[in-house]
Amino acid sequence: MGKSLSSSEGERLVVLLRTVRSEAGLTQAEVAAMLDMPQSFVSKYESGERRLDLIELRQICKALGMTLSDFVHRFEKEIS
Repeated sequence: MGKSLSSSEGERLVVLLRTVRSEAGLTQAEVAAMLDMPQSFVSKYESGERRLDLIELRQICKALGMTLSDFVHRFEKEIS
């Protein structure tokens, strides 16, 4: 198994992360503030420079007003 963020699925993941943030009407800085993290944290995972663990992804989903389950379902539809 190679680096997941350099894969097609990894690229789709970062696009989806940017998309759901935009759909929520939030800037990177606003999401970062909600997470009590620097804006660079959001920038790095949205560019694929940083990987997220499950706990971080769940916190991001909550900040964006969606469940982790809904996010995963949407991701699965994107890669199908």
